[in-house]
Amino acid sequence: MQLVVATKNKKKLEEIKEILKGLNLKIFSLADYSQAPRIIENGKTFRENAIKKAVKIAKFTKKLTLGEDSGLCVDALEGKPGVYSSRFSGKDKSDQKNNLKLLKLLEGLPVNKRKAHYYCAVALADKDGLAGVAEGERSGFIGFIPKGNFGFGYDPLFVLPEYKKTFAQLGP
Repeated sequence: MQLVVATKNKKKLEEIKEILKGLNLKIFSLADYSQAPRIIENGKTFRENAIKKAVKIAKFTKKLTLGEDSGLCVDALEGKPGVYSSRFSGKDKSDQKNNLKLLKLLEGLPVNKRKAHYYCAVALADKDGLAGVAEGERSGFIGFIPKGNFGFGYDPLFVLPEYKKTFAQLGP
């Protein structure tokens, strides 16, 4: 069976492949479709963006397509960066710039004021339209300095209290 993952993000694609490795799937991404339509992530929610990606690319490829949108929501920042997580630091964004901006905004706040959660929405569509959506979140807090070498995005700052480690310290 073939699955298209509606992303150009190599790190996200590798993470999804790792999650799905036990399934008998041949996985493609937008990198395999140079003529794929551009997807503007202008949804107000992760769910809207995930559905938009899945449906639009499934109609284009005529294949089963996974659309995913996720991000970090920080309580002290009223849920920001939220759906703007990947572009939090502006036009010349990078993981490092996003993390530095986040740390600057939270500067001086104690650990009990640094609560946050990751939110993820995954949509699956085929040539006929949306097949389903799954959503979930993982609570934690924002650390004071980046720690760990795994993952990407905010993983070096997002601490899981029960492990006292960041996502980036836990590994794949």
